[in-house]
Amino acid sequence: MGAVLSAVHHAEVVAHRLGEPFGTLVLAVAVTVIEVALIVTLMISGGPDSHSLARDTVFAAVMITANGIVGLSLLIGAVRHGVTRFNPEGAGAALAVVATLATLTLVLPTFTSARAALEFSPLQLGFAATASLALYAVFVITQTVRHRDFFLPVATSDKTKDRRHAPRPTVRATIASVGLLCVALVAVVGLAKIVAPTIEAGVTAAGIPKSFVGVVIALLVLLPEALAATRAAARDRMQTSLNLGYGSAIASIGLTIPAISLAMIWLEGPLTLGLGGTQIVLLALTVVVGALTVVPGRATRLQGCLHLVIFFAFVFLAMFP
Repeated sequence: MGAVLSAVHHAEVVAHRLGEPFGTLVLAVAVTVIEVALIVTLMISGGPDSHSLARDTVFAAVMITANGIVGLSLLIGAVRHGVTRFNPEGAGAALAVVATLATLTLVLPTFTSARAALEFSPLQLGFAATASLALYAVFVITQTVRHRDFFLPVATSDKTKDRRHAPRPTVRATIASVGLLCVALVAVVGLAKIVAPTIEAGVTAAGIPKSFVGVVIALLVLLPEALAATRAAARDRMQTSLNLGYGSAIASIGLTIPAISLAMIWLEGPLTLGLGGTQIVLLALTVVVGALTVVPGRATRLQGCLHLVIFFAFVFLAMFP
């Protein structure tokens, strides 16, 4: 936890120096590196029982970010400021990418027939990984170059405008944070070997299905990002919160799936990616409710509660399927 918090803290310092939306991109990539390291470590040490770990972790990351982080941010922002405002163009585009990536990588394997149930063939897996990486690259270009204004915070008051131009860290502090960020990420990768058995033993001792290990990993990795998003929402910067939430979901799929696909060259056993019926229903509900939330460009505490209910339903059904 200390290494994860340290990594995201230094990523946030770098992000503050770069400004929006580059800042949220740095945070999302840093978190995804940690996630991939934990998944690969658990798959190496977990044997045949870990063939669905990547699916469980990525799906959990999507549900946590698109419902837990987004819902909590909307609720906090609405409680503090009445009505939260954001750019529907940026939030809608990000949600569309999340829906497409999740469908291509997690839903389609359930219905393909080239391999056993819930699996892609090597050719299909290569296509899904390539498509995911390409979509992620196009989204990053759209977010940071072509239509950067779609992802900037909406200034709803003079205070919000002032926060947008807050003093940035010095070059020296930024360089130091870059170095410490690399050290923290290496520490997370190294400690993953120790964390893995503890997580699995705790889930088994509690009598919870082993698939819940993926949920624990995603919760562990995304906790600092959740804190950053809620702080932004409390400061009436809802667009930053949505950038963090949906951006993390996009990075989790768009970078994790290609990385795991590449790792399967030397990892033994199948790779189960297809979701079950309950998970597909929750994903579809998330996309529908998310679209209705972002289209108007503003939301109240009702939208926040809707997303949180879906999130708690996901956690409950993961523990008691």
